[in-house]
Amino acid sequence: MSHPLRIAIAGLGTVGAGIVRMMATHGTTMAMRAGRPLEITAVSARSRGKDRGVDLSAFAWEDDPVALARRDDVDLVIEVMGGEDGPAKALTEAALAAGKHVVTANKAMLAHHGQALATLAEKNDAMLRYEAAVAGGIPVMKALTEGLAANGITRVMGVLNGTCNYILTQMEEHGYDYESVLSAAQEKGYAEADPSFDVGGIDAAHKLALLAATAFGTRVDFDGVQTEGIEQISLADILMARDLGYRIKLLGVAQMTSEGLEQRMQPCLVPAQSALGGLQSVTNMVVIEGDFVGQTVFQGPGAGEGPTASAILGDVIDIARGLRVPAFGIPADRLTAPNRSADGAAAAYYLRLTLDDTPGALATVAGALAAEGISIDQMRQSEPDENGALVLIVTHETGRAALDRALNVITQSPVSLKAPVALRIENV
Repeated sequence: MSHPLRIAIAGLGTVGAGIVRMMATHGTTMAMRAGRPLEITAVSARSRGKDRGVDLSAFAWEDDPVALARRDDVDLVIEVMGGEDGPAKALTEAALAAGKHVVTANKAMLAHHGQALATLAEKNDAMLRYEAAVAGGIPVMKALTEGLAANGITRVMGVLNGTCNYILTQMEEHGYDYESVLSAAQEKGYAEADPSFDVGGIDAAHKLALLAATAFGTRVDFDGVQTEGIEQISLADILMARDLGYRIKLLGVAQMTSEGLEQRMQPCLVPAQSALGGLQSVTNMVVIEGDFVGQTVFQGPGAGEGPTASAILGDVIDIARGLRVPAFGIPADRLTAPNRSADGAAAAYYLRLTLDDTPGALATVAGALAAEGISIDQMRQSEPDENGALVLIVTHETGRAALDRALNVITQSPVSLKAPVALRIENV
């Protein structure tokens, strides 16, 4: 075998320690598959004395991650510190500027700085890989940049946050409300004490921005992702969707329309019998559609020590083999600034309205929708109580801008007691 690939690890939390453990377990096999030995030479973390359950005594220690990146005995840096800026970004920039390869799981950093980092990597003949940043252990970036590279990608969809999928599936399975399931998810460690990054859709939107850039050859445009979380989803929505033959998922969709790139991360109704509709618990799924291959489906664990370490070391082995793939599939200077699709593709929508139980309330709603050319496919109304009457509507296909105008009229009318909830029905 040729000379070893010398590796530094920045960050020794659950994932960093998992990488050390996985290399100790499968180092011989990995070396044979890579065609050369893989050796950890140095590490860095915030606390040197912490017991991480792995033996670090053979590795040099650096308190400063930037100093770690500049060591002469390092060819590749694994960044698992996290954070879109700060030490993680400084480390990555230092490593790439020195011509050292970087493998990272940091979706936030790439979603905000991916274009600049990809440019820096190519300028210095270094590789920037991030399979672990998108859908954990699922090799979806490799599929886009290699296995499906001959296709024109038409649409990418995914359930990209396990916490949200767990909450939504538990609400349906047990009939619990959102707050109860969120509390249980926090107790199990599926949700953070401050869960807003997950349930607000931001974590998943970071991942979608990376998928979209790679699928459509555009610069990463996180700010262009229309992002909504699941906080507004009620048990009534879950049950109504089930009665209609759907399930609610926090779904990311990216596609190129006649207007430009459409990127959405929002709760949607999907057919219960579809692959996405059947996805349960914390599992992730990515669906990629190509003009020649058709629809391909990738499913697996989206987070955790083992899946994340697996994805990171898969990238490391590719680099050790000499595989050269630009960060987003094509050279950074060929990535185009995306035109953002203002309205997106037309779709049917599920609406939840809370109305005052007065004569003419439904006529007000129907009139506002009709004024925007929106027709009603189905409608159900609950028995009114002290909180008003719950009205559930499924529309025929319409544009989102027209729907928003109609909902604005309804919201401002005296018959509306709460802000309406509108969920897209996605054809998957």
